[in-house]
Amino acid sequence: MARRGPDAFGIYLSPDGRAGLSHRRLAILDLSEAGAQPMASADGSLVIAYNGEVFNYREIREELEKKGHAFRGGSDTEVMLAACRQWGVEGAVRRFIGMFAFALWDGPGRKMYLVRDRLGIKPLFLGRAPGLILFASTLSPFLACPSFSREVDRAALQYFLEFQYVPAPHAIYRDVRKVLPGHIVEISPDGAETDGAYWDLADHWGKEDGQPRTEEEYLEELSSLLSSSVRYRMISDVPLGAFLSGGIDSSLTVALMQQAASGPVKTFSIGFDEKGYDESGHAREVARHLGTDHHEKRCTAADAVALVRKIPDAYDEPFADSSAIPTMLISEFTRQHVTVSLSGDGGDELFCGYPRYEWVRQGRVIQGIPAFLRRPLCSLLSRVPVHKVQRAAESVLYDDPAQLYFHTVGIFERRRLGELLPEVVDDSHLQYFRTFRDPRAGGIVERAMATDIRTYLVDDILAKVDRASMAYSLEARVPLLDHRVVEFAARLPMGLKVRGGETKHLLRQVLYRLVPRKLLERPKMGFGIPVNRWLRHELRPLLDEYLSRDRIAREGYLRPEGVSRVVGEHLSGRRDHQYRLWALLVFGMWRERYVP
Repeated sequence: MARRGPDAFGIYLSPDGRAGLSHRRLAILDLSEAGAQPMASADGSLVIAYNGEVFNYREIREELEKKGHAFRGGSDTEVMLAACRQWGVEGAVRRFIGMFAFALWDGPGRKMYLVRDRLGIKPLFLGRAPGLILFASTLSPFLACPSFSREVDRAALQYFLEFQYVPAPHAIYRDVRKVLPGHIVEISPDGAETDGAYWDLADHWGKEDGQPRTEEEYLEELSSLLSSSVRYRMISDVPLGAFLSGGIDSSLTVALMQQAASGPVKTFSIGFDEKGYDESGHAREVARHLGTDHHEKRCTAADAVALVRKIPDAYDEPFADSSAIPTMLISEFTRQHVTVSLSGDGGDELFCGYPRYEWVRQGRVIQGIPAFLRRPLCSLLSRVPVHKVQRAAESVLYDDPAQLYFHTVGIFERRRLGELLPEVVDDSHLQYFRTFRDPRAGGIVERAMATDIRTYLVDDILAKVDRASMAYSLEARVPLLDHRVVEFAARLPMGLKVRGGETKHLLRQVLYRLVPRKLLERPKMGFGIPVNRWLRHELRPLLDEYLSRDRIAREGYLRPEGVSRVVGEHLSGRRDHQYRLWALLVFGMWRERYVP
């Protein structure tokens, strides 16, 4: 855990021996010993270990001081303890604006509380071993427990192959689960768990207050919320900056930071020589317009490939979003200058920014194609050796909107899974399918967005940024995911999210007040690497090493003939299996590192 907190280390053991808390500190607020953790409340009844920040702690502190609480230091941790004493755990977390995962030991009640922030920005795992309940920010600390079983959850492996990540509440190990975002787990003295939600996105989706508003009024409210969110996330006792890609979300974040700052904000971007993967020029133009202190690093293919073997160390659960590589590169570069960096993640999910939302809307057209034409159409399109075309081809076979959308975001369909896994289990209970089929979100596009917020955003995007930044002891903050902004976006009419083919309409209007439209009008570009080509060239030795028939047979998790078919079809150019191969390669590297 040292990379997540290189500045200090502390342990608390309860007098009765029932509970222990440990903490690695990345000092951000109150760098003195008064901010050290684990920290006990003023009366000693509560002890906390936590990761993250509560940004409105100063306002909460003032309220608590009026109620008679006294404070010895200036940290948000001490305020959290006092808030839990004053209002109880749930009453306190409902007041918090921030990103946090914490364990709170109630000595008199002999209870442990595990709490995760509303959006799941900070990770929290809960596991069991004989006679023990374990919890941590990542999975690797569990391996220090001699009695912990490293048995792989075969169902979780299947889900990983379907989604590129292990979806919550599942974890790759059989005896571990993820605490869900917006949840409090209370563990009683006998070890029983009570798991309840204190915040749910469904309570806000489409819930207007009944007051008709103009677009200008919505715009002013969003602008005010975003300014507040960014200002909160600029609170720091250590150097601070921001990632800048030059896209809508990162440009808006930096523009609001520069508006609030007294001097030039430090911004960071990386560039690639690979055509189609380099946004550094756009970032440079935005930085020049805003007057930031801009830092840019050119990265080669060799730089990126060198990081591939380090993925299992940074992501101690199988994680196959290849944009983890550039995220690690930008995090390493940024940490050379600052300790905290703001990120623009969340805008696409909240304001309908992904092109796939238009695709799912067009699904109704697909469903109008006569059944007897769909299979020949699928067969024809599947011959195009481009992954997205092939996935779109397969999606025409589905009438179920949830399955159709899965074939836009997933990587392995069930037929392929049957060729790879000894057993394929039912996945209809997963959060993905339950959210997509929940009518409370509204129409099909709204349900796709709600599904992404609950699944892809949490377990892919936020997990990627957290692990990559923490691998270099860098704290990443995401102002667009302030829960007040999320609740606003959930209520916002779809016509203000997409208008005339323009995605993220209202968000763009906030940005265009600060940055000229001409600097931002270009096709959307993902933050990625050319996996397709690398797998045929630079990464070919890794395929031979980790996906050989003999090795797959010896390990026993996958069917050798199925893996060999995927490898062969990709290398021959008959099919584009880049995402599938990357997932298989990542699992192989992870298994070697973490499963004896």
